[in-house]
Amino acid sequence: MKVAFLAGPYRGDFQERCRNIIAAKKVAKKYWAQGFAVICPHMNSSGFDGIERVCPTKFTEGYLEILRRCDTIIIMSTWHGSAGATAELHKAQELDLEIIYDEDDE
Repeated sequence: MKVAFLAGPYRGDFQERCRNIIAAKKVAKKYWAQGFAVICPHMNSSGFDGIERVCPTKFTEGYLEILRRCDTIIIMSTWHGSAGATAELHKAQELDLEIIYDEDDE
């Protein structure tokens, strides 16, 4: 079973974060159904915003470390403009991971 990392936008105001989490969950479920073991950062650290002693860049650093251990990355169609998803895509390219561009998540 391939381990897939899901990359897409997360940040924004509360309502935007909720929309992004719901969209990511939908895409993650789709790829679980296709036989991937999906890492969905949106779900993993949902609601962790503003916790004491954790700089937001620590989440990015942590997810890049998790990405290093994956076989593939799934890029949501809404990734453009997302600093985190852009960094994740660049790291996946650097690691020569399989890249899947999901165009059905809008």
